[in-house]
Amino acid sequence: MTKLTVLPHETLCPGGKVIEAAEGRSICDVLLENGIEIEHACEKSCACTTCHVIVREGFNSLETASDKEDDLLDKAWGLELTSRLSCQARVDGSPLTIEIPKYTLNQVSESK
Repeated sequence: MTKLTVLPHETLCPGGKVIEAAEGRSICDVLLENGIEIEHACEKSCACTTCHVIVREGFNSLETASDKEDDLLDKAWGLELTSRLSCQARVDGSPLTIEIPKYTLNQVSESK
């Protein structure tokens, strides 16, 4: 099991949370399984940026992002050098600390 620390997020996880995550699981799945309802408008198919997270610690332990993920991340709100789509980044055994950005760009909800 890997320690995944989620920094406080105003609405999704106000107090922050420390989670024990199974290796090989996506960060998005780990968050959802632990009651942190991160957006995932494309149902985790790497077709949007709503599950964008910033990896504050442990970024180099993650597999390199695919070209498709990198292209999508260019459109994410609050992009940083350690940004990843949580549906694509998989826990590998090294402790991680993540921050969920305050905003997401959800084309579906914004068009209503």
